[in-house]
Amino acid sequence: MFKIQWLILSVCLTFSAIAKDNLTSQPFELAKTLTFKSQSLQQSRSVHVYLPPSYTQNKQQTYPVIYLLDGSKDEDFIHIAGLVQFANFPWLNILPDTIVVGIENIDRKHDFTTPSNNALDKKELPSHGGAKQFIDFIAKELQPMVTQRYRTNGTSTLIGQSLGGLLASEILFNHSAMFDHYVIISPSLWWNDEALLKQAFNPSQSPKSVYIGVGKEGEQMERLAKQLHKKITPKLLDNTQLEFGYFPQLTHGDTLHLAVYDAFKKIKY
Repeated sequence: MFKIQWLILSVCLTFSAIAKDNLTSQPFELAKTLTFKSQSLQQSRSVHVYLPPSYTQNKQQTYPVIYLLDGSKDEDFIHIAGLVQFANFPWLNILPDTIVVGIENIDRKHDFTTPSNNALDKKELPSHGGAKQFIDFIAKELQPMVTQRYRTNGTSTLIGQSLGGLLASEILFNHSAMFDHYVIISPSLWWNDEALLKQAFNPSQSPKSVYIGVGKEGEQMERLAKQLHKKITPKLLDNTQLEFGYFPQLTHGDTLHLAVYDAFKKIKY
């Protein structure tokens, strides 16, 4: 009995030694992080950039770019980049190979909101009101940097959810030419007493597509998402692919992933 136990122990020790000798460790790299000083925001900002595998293999190929709000590593960047990679698989071919730029947050409540006169808005989001500067940062600094640094093809998509959806709607209303495609999920259009939806919608340029999605998120959120779709439709119907997705099985916390996948399947690049 002792000999059997000793033999088993010897085998285990030998296997452990072999496994240890053969074990290597290296980082699993999904993206690069770029950090730079923003003149528009007067602060250091970071973005995470996912490049599709073909980027290093085909030096002649150019790529569309997805700009993702709430793009920090601990927010939406990893799972949206993974969703893009999944949608790129040749047996699905939902999306073309695409670069993803996730914009890391410092204070999203400041960056994603316009000034508000609503007392509750001011109380709940005391740092609010920085949307103009943040939009300038995207348009005048981030987009030119990405275009200069990477092989882009001129096609861009903006994805925003919740307050990010509010900012994406703000850009669609007042700076529509910034992006070709808008994916607006569960937008917080209640902000400032629904002021954005009370504004006239006269886009300077019709985007190629607008996708609006919402889950079972209560009367106000669902009503406002539907109202956004209804408001933009008359001005965009002739030139823009318009899509609306409702996900009654999902809530505000988990609508983004399925809604973005639905948008990827429907958007015509």
